[in-house]
Amino acid sequence: MTFELLVSSVGKDVKALADDMNIRSKAIIINQTDHFSYEEFEHNDKKIRAYSFNEKGVGLSRNNALMRAEGDIILFADEDIVYEDDCEEKVLKAFNENPDADMIMFNVEQSKGRETYHIDAPGKVNRFNCGRYSAYSTAVRLEAVRKAGVTFSLLFGGGAKYSNGEDSLFIRQCIKSGFKCKAVPVNLGRETERESTWFKGYNEKFFFDRGVLYSFLYGRAAYLWAFRFCFTKKKMICNDIRWTKALKIMKEGMKEAHGKNR
Repeated sequence: MTFELLVSSVGKDVKALADDMNIRSKAIIINQTDHFSYEEFEHNDKKIRAYSFNEKGVGLSRNNALMRAEGDIILFADEDIVYEDDCEEKVLKAFNENPDADMIMFNVEQSKGRETYHIDAPGKVNRFNCGRYSAYSTAVRLEAVRKAGVTFSLLFGGGAKYSNGEDSLFIRQCIKSGFKCKAVPVNLGRETERESTWFKGYNEKFFFDRGVLYSFLYGRAAYLWAFRFCFTKKKMICNDIRWTKALKIMKEGMKEAHGKNR
């Protein structure tokens, strides 16, 4: 099996980025900037293909990488992740030990205050728990993705109309397509501190956009999941907006999503 890292970045010097991320495998870098260009270079004796596009949107970035990927196993990556030296070996070992898995989630140490998940023991990923994982924790068999025709949404994520969620929707699509998804307690790297490209606090836009996302993720059960989210996390998310108002705003987002979900 071959391995390839698919990196999404914005306005970076791609050679410096390869150093900063400690990339030690074959990789594609999609760099969204103010021009179009292409270059290939060797880094740690591995070929890196770097594409610069005058466009924006993380979903578009990941789709551009998917179209050009060559590895049997691909791992999605963000520009702020620093990978361990043996990242490639760890990923390939996990797929060798789980030959029935189409997709495997890994641990990446997250910045303080931005923790969304941690894998403590091997387990299955399903449509009910897939929303906690980020794209940068996700490795997948490229052939399975292409056979299923799964792509990233252009409506969600940094640079898109709605804040985040393109990764959750991608994983959900894969599961609906019949992928066997697993999670393993294997750490691949760490997230470095940086300002979020989309998170500006738990404001009205955050809750509205999450309402839209939940409609896409959970369909008729969206309101129940929204209630659960607002009620169980009210101490964390509701400093400026009461949890009942946050739920109401999420419901408005769900109403907007109905027309887009048909």
